[in-house]
Amino acid sequence: LPLRGKPLNAEKKRLDQVLMNEEFRSLITALGTGIGEDFKIGNLKYHRIIILADADQDGAHIRAILLTFFYRYMKELVQEGHIYIGTPPLYLVKKGQMSEYVYDDKALPAAVKRMGKGYTIQRYKGLGEMNPHELWETTMDPEKRTLRRITLDDAVKADETFTVLMGEKVEPRKEFIEKNAKYAVNLDY
Repeated sequence: LPLRGKPLNAEKKRLDQVLMNEEFRSLITALGTGIGEDFKIGNLKYHRIIILADADQDGAHIRAILLTFFYRYMKELVQEGHIYIGTPPLYLVKKGQMSEYVYDDKALPAAVKRMGKGYTIQRYKGLGEMNPHELWETTMDPEKRTLRRITLDDAVKADETFTVLMGEKVEPRKEFIEKNAKYAVNLDY
């Protein structure tokens, strides 16, 4: 189910406001479970709900928003292990006929080293710019894709982080950014 852009920040919204959002209404309808007091896990139409977003920070933000939504309004989906994160590549490193998909910044130097001189790097800015065969090969093919099942601990952590980053209080957000800024890496290859 394609969503257009970033979904509504469910952290700051009441249930009636969430239900007014077209993207969340589409998601609720697609899953078949209802929401809130009307939620029925037995009506779930799919065993796996895979969140697939771009490999960059905007994609991470979208994943956090969706995890917060599921945690707040459909917690049983998380508790019973129905929520997964799909992992698309961030880079393609090529040299001649050799190529390697790289899924995060930390793995890029090793891939570059394996290729040796004369390599090229393609950075994927989003899923939409990948060719269909690349998307299938890296992210959709059940034999090759990497899925991470979301646990309740993952959802709680996402919820806490999302509350800090998107909540009303400025000081916790400032502290979080100052504490985690050292993890922001500017790579130049």
